[in-house]
Amino acid sequence: MAYASARWRSLIGHLLARGDSAEPAFTFVDRDRSASTLRWSELATRVGVLSTRLRAVAGPGDRVAVPARQDLGYVIGFLAALHAGLVAVPLTAPRSRAQRARLVAALRDCAPALWLTTEAGLPRLREFADAEPVPAPARIITTDTDTGTDAVAPATEVGPDSPAYLQYTSGSTREPAAAVISHGALIASVDQVATAYEAGPATTCAGWIPFSHDMGLIQLLCLPLYTGARSVFMEPLEFVRAPRRWLELLSDYPEVFTAAPNFAFDFAVDTVPAATRTGLDLSGVRVALNGSEPIRPATITAFAEAYRPYGFRPEAHRPSYGLAEATVYVSSAGPEGPTVTAFDRARLAAGSALPAASAEQAGELVSVGRPVGQLVRVVHPETHRLEPNGTIGEIWVHGPHLASGYWRRPERTAETFEARIAAAPADLPEHGWLRTGDLGVVHDGQLYITGRRKDLIIVDGSNHYPQDIESTVAGADPTIRRDRVAAFGVADAEGEGVMVVAEYGRDSSDATLDPDRIGRTVRRAVTEQHDIVLREFLLVAPGEVPRTSSGKVARAAARARFWPAR
Repeated sequence: MAYASARWRSLIGHLLARGDSAEPAFTFVDRDRSASTLRWSELATRVGVLSTRLRAVAGPGDRVAVPARQDLGYVIGFLAALHAGLVAVPLTAPRSRAQRARLVAALRDCAPALWLTTEAGLPRLREFADAEPVPAPARIITTDTDTGTDAVAPATEVGPDSPAYLQYTSGSTREPAAAVISHGALIASVDQVATAYEAGPATTCAGWIPFSHDMGLIQLLCLPLYTGARSVFMEPLEFVRAPRRWLELLSDYPEVFTAAPNFAFDFAVDTVPAATRTGLDLSGVRVALNGSEPIRPATITAFAEAYRPYGFRPEAHRPSYGLAEATVYVSSAGPEGPTVTAFDRARLAAGSALPAASAEQAGELVSVGRPVGQLVRVVHPETHRLEPNGTIGEIWVHGPHLASGYWRRPERTAETFEARIAAAPADLPEHGWLRTGDLGVVHDGQLYITGRRKDLIIVDGSNHYPQDIESTVAGADPTIRRDRVAAFGVADAEGEGVMVVAEYGRDSSDATLDPDRIGRTVRRAVTEQHDIVLREFLLVAPGEVPRTSSGKVARAAARARFWPAR
């Protein structure tokens, strides 16, 4: 099947087309609230100068890692690698122990020829290189060093199929998987995003999502180059330290397009007291993309109620779905805003989606809308036949935005990216489908995500989705942190069962906690809502529930930690 596309132009081609513009392109807001801005002309020059330096020491196919702080130097470094025709690898600076472990795994996997950082980040990176078992790069290059020359070589010509960068997915540090994103897939994806969220030159892309994450890289770095929008960003850690900073960013600029995982919207409600919201003006927020992890109906309601008095329009909240293997985007709600549907829980457990007849039978799901510029189908995961609307199956995706495969993982690439639909109708491609591993259903023309296939819990022949159980547990007692709950299947001599591990809030203490009471409350809520008896419930300290590099609950890791072989 042919997909409509504009005349081919790489992302760097879009940058060079704006190379004479004095309009602001990228603005970095530091922890002291000072703002540094690069205009399009300055950005094009600095990218070209650094690209010339990179080409002097690296050749086609070489990887260029960017284990750097998220600032303007990161933007320059990533784009310079693309300008030079090299393969960029967006990563994070080695700060925390978890970040160091993920960085070691990625560097050992892709063996980059060059590392990029800034003058300020160089000592820490050298210490990391000396201390950790990683392949030594040919050189560590700083993006902000003044070489005394403005010599710029023309951008290296690349084709749509040439690899642009490696996007590491959020998974095990033991077996890191990098999706190979081609220049063509990158352009197709940013075009889909621009179309889906109506982004253009007047848009301000604002936020804090890491550039090492597919959502941050596309929304804050690549989309502005494609559309001519302005990007205004801060470091991810600053959001965690002071979430009001994100809201201030959204207040300070017009026509804002922001993006964040579901937990961030909860965090902005829970940790920004009403008394400190005075002065915020969120009337300029046109799109607030919610994605990257399960989306809770209660989160959408709570954020709207908390920030409607400060100008936030509920329809600006756009539940969305995507994954790194599709570069980033698959589907999203439209300008009408969120759709929440109450489905019959028992029918969902049996594999179909029908509206609930009563509130007692209902389990709410948030729609992730409709796809743009691609094909999305729900397929039976074993027979590979199309499922009818209303039946739950695996979500398969086909389009020009898909990754070329996994870096040096041919078997996994074939399994994930080369799926075939059995008995495909004439109007659908038979092969070249991406198996997302996510389960979902189409209802009234909209896509709903029901869970991950590998996380599905089966007890007494009924399907249970962990995020549904987690939502019930999170709402059962105010002591429990809403985004720090892991539910997973367990098995022993008694058969199949469910275990839940939940963190208590940071404002709780051992003296005020009553684990027995909380446990009884949680068990009762789970039995009432899901008709199962928990095998085990464990209340743990803040930080104990494992999470992936993108902030999602890592259920497999939680099972390994809290339910060892029994």
